Amino acid sequence: MSHTPEGILEQLKKRQFAPVYFLQGEEPFYIDQIADFIEANALQEHEKGFNQVVIYGKDVDVATVLLQAKRFPMMAERQVVIVKEAQSIVDLEREEGMKQLEAYLQNPLPSTILVLCHKHKSLDGRKSLGKVVQKHAVLLTTKKLYDNQIPAWITGYVKSKGLQISPKAVLLLSEYIGADLSRQANEIDKLLINLQPGQMIDERVVQENVGISKEYNIFELQSALIAQDALKANRIVQYFEANPKNNPLIPNLSLLFTFFTKLLTLHQSADKSEAGIRKSLGNRGFLAKEYMQALRVFPLVRVVAVIHHIRVADLQVKGISGGDMSESEILKELVFKILHPVPRTLASH
Repeated sequence: MSHTPEGILEQLKKRQFAPVYFLQGEEPFYIDQIADFIEANALQEHEKGFNQVVIYGKDVDVATVLLQAKRFPMMAERQVVIVKEAQSIVDLEREEGMKQLEAYLQNPLPSTILVLCHKHKSLDGRKSLGKVVQKHAVLLTTKKLYDNQIPAWITGYVKSKGLQISPKAVLLLSEYIGADLSRQANEIDKLLINLQPGQMIDERVVQENVGISKEYNIFELQSALIAQDALKANRIVQYFEANPKNNPLIPNLSLLFTFFTKLLTLHQSADKSEAGIRKSLGNRGFLAKEYMQALRVFPLVRVVAVIHHIRVADLQVKGISGGDMSESEILKELVFKILHPVPRTLASH
């Protein structure tokens, strides 16, 4: 039957192990998390040498996997067989391979913990193997989180470590690192190493430890555009030009596009009070004052023009238009257009 990552981990921590785990889906973080927990904790250290096997799907067929699974443990209560990249098992979706695996799933060896890590895709639940896995294994099916789900995930992950994180720090991590949960967890774990007991993860901690410049980042550029501070905006653009590896243009364009499309939505909102904007922003509610200022600076017609300019810049950086302009030249032109709107009387000619 299907399970959640949290439910599976809760059972594992109680040392309640099942004979077969089939971990599948688009989000590899949870698959790795569960497989790593079993690898680290199912056996005592002295038992692992003879009773724990990690194999890779590209190197085996179903028969080889089952040969390992059907062995009896040596001087231990159980053995562990972990198949990483199980989606690459050569005959997993061929009739003979499926029949062999189905037969084992219906009558697994109780002293074996077989873990199949089937990443980036899922079995067809309408087919025979999918139905047998659903009925006879602990099944986890993972999906990629949407961008708007990442802030809540970060907050929950930090809370699971017994710590707290500020909303601005959550925003920095979610928008700078994105929806890669493995990288998010890795960066947060690195932050925890440098924290003092009881210290909150705030904006400063993130900037100092994740490689985000305090003064020269996309969020500061956004603030400079709202403040119409051309000098500061151009300093940030120059910094990006000097540090291109840490400031790739496409993700930064995506963040600017997200900001201005949200601004477009707010312009069309009936309630433009601070409370109304805070509610519309959801987990970005603490930025309500910044958005209110942006609404004053960028009227609706100007927001529409800025979104158009960002789309043009995106086409340019992808080489679809714009000739041989460099990323820095594209960004300079975009910032100039955002800061210097063409008067409507001129734009119409």
